[in-house]
Amino acid sequence: MVEDAWTRVKRRLRAELGEDVFSSWLARLEMDDLTESAARLSVPTRFLKSWIEAHYLDRVLTAYRSEQPAVASVSIVVRGAMRETNGHAAKFATTLRRNVEASAQPAPTKAVVVVQAPQPIPPRDGEIAGAPLDPRLTFKSFVVGRSNALAQAAAERIASHESGPSLYNPLYLQAGVGLGKSHLLHAIGNEAREGGRRVIYLTADRFMYGFVASLKAQTSLAFKERLRGIDLLVIDDVQFIQGKSIQMEFGHTLNALIDAGRQVVVAADRPPADLESLDERVRSRLAGGLVVEIAALDENLRAGILNQRIAAVKAAHPGFEVSPAVVSYVARALATNGRDLEGAVNRLLAHATLTGTAVSIETAEVAIRDLVRNREPKRVKIEDIQKLVASRYNVSRSDILSERRTAAVVKPRQIAMYLSKVLTLRSLPEIGRRFGGRDHTTVLHAVRKIEKAIGVDTSLSEELELLKRMLQD
Repeated sequence: MVEDAWTRVKRRLRAELGEDVFSSWLARLEMDDLTESAARLSVPTRFLKSWIEAHYLDRVLTAYRSEQPAVASVSIVVRGAMRETNGHAAKFATTLRRNVEASAQPAPTKAVVVVQAPQPIPPRDGEIAGAPLDPRLTFKSFVVGRSNALAQAAAERIASHESGPSLYNPLYLQAGVGLGKSHLLHAIGNEAREGGRRVIYLTADRFMYGFVASLKAQTSLAFKERLRGIDLLVIDDVQFIQGKSIQMEFGHTLNALIDAGRQVVVAADRPPADLESLDERVRSRLAGGLVVEIAALDENLRAGILNQRIAAVKAAHPGFEVSPAVVSYVARALATNGRDLEGAVNRLLAHATLTGTAVSIETAEVAIRDLVRNREPKRVKIEDIQKLVASRYNVSRSDILSERRTAAVVKPRQIAMYLSKVLTLRSLPEIGRRFGGRDHTTVLHAVRKIEKAIGVDTSLSEELELLKRMLQD
C-alpha cells in the first residue's frame, strides 16, 4: 500500500510540474521509509538532494498529503550515504554476507565464483576530480550494429585523435536510456587518457555540484581555470543542467574549450533543439558540431549484445550455457534497451546457478517475466506529433509553428495540439511553448474544438485513432 501511495504521488507531481521538470529533478526520488506522520525519500546525489529541498520540497509534501493526509513532513536523504537501518536492508545484508562466505567453502558438486568488478580509473595528477571512468566500457566491448555504427565511428575517431580538436567538435550523442551513449563516452575517455590526453568525464549533476561548491567556497575562478585547461571534456546527461548561472558557465566553458582547440563530447536523451531548459546560445553551439542519434536496437544487435554478455559471464562461470534459441527468444522479447538485456543475462545466470538446471526457453520465460511486464510504452514526443501531422495534411512543420491562420494550417495545428495533450504528459503552457510560443489558452481552445468535432465527425475520429496508433507503434 505504501508503494501504491508513492506511485500516485509521483503521478500527481508529474502532472502538476510537467514532464521536463519531473524527469530532470524528481524522477530519481525513491521511497525509503514511511511512519505515521513522516515520509523519508532518497536520491542518488547530494546536489540533487539540496536542489529538491530548495525548490520542490513543499510541492512534494503537498502532493503526499493529498494522497495521505496524516503525513506531516517529508525529508530527503542521499542513498549512497544511508545506513542500512531498516529490517529489510539488514536481512539482505546478512543473506548476502552468508552467500559470499558460503561461496568460499569447498563444495562437492559446484562452486559459485565471486567476481570483483574492476575499480574505476581515477584521474591522474593535475586532472580535475570528475566522475570516474569505468575500465570495462571500451570500444572493444561495444557491440556495433546499424543503429549505432556512425556514433561508434565518430567516437573512435575522436578518441584516437592525437592533439587538438577533430572535425567533429563538439560531438553530440543523442539516445534514449540504455542504448549505449554512456558506454561510448567512457570508451572515448578511456582511450584518450591512455594516449596521454588530459580528460575529464562529468555527469550533469557533477558539473552543477562542482560549480555551486566552488561558488560557496569562493574558488570559482580556480574551478573555471582548471576545467578549461584540459584536452577533452566529456559530459553526460546534459539535459539535466539547470539554473541560469550554471547554464551561463556551461556555455562559457564550451566556448572557451572549442575556441582554444580542445575537444568536447556531450550526450543527452534528446536533440539540442529540444533542450528547452538550456539557453538558446548553448543549444546553438551544441548543434554546430556533429549531432549523431543512436537509434533503437534492432533484433540482430540485441542478440549480439546478449551473446557478448553471456561470453563475459562464462569467463567466471564456465558451466553457464545459453542456446541460440534462448538468445533469439530473449532478443525478441526485450526490445527496449541494453540494460534490460544485461538484466536478463543476470536472471538467467541466477536461475541456472540456484536451480542447477539448464536454461531453456521455458525457464527463460519465467526468468525475464518481470522485464517483459515492466516495459514502458513508447514515449511520444511533441516533435514527432508535429512531423506526422504535417506530413499527413501536406503542410510543413514550420507552417504549424508559424502565425499563419489559413484553414489549411489551422486544422493540422489544432489536431497536433490535441494529440500532444492526449499522448504526452506535457502541461498546456509547455505545449504552447512548443507550438511557436503560444499561450496555454490557445492550446485549450484547440483541444476543446477537436474534442467537440470528433463527437460528431466519425471520419475525423477514425483519422485521429490512426494517427495515435502510428505514433505509439
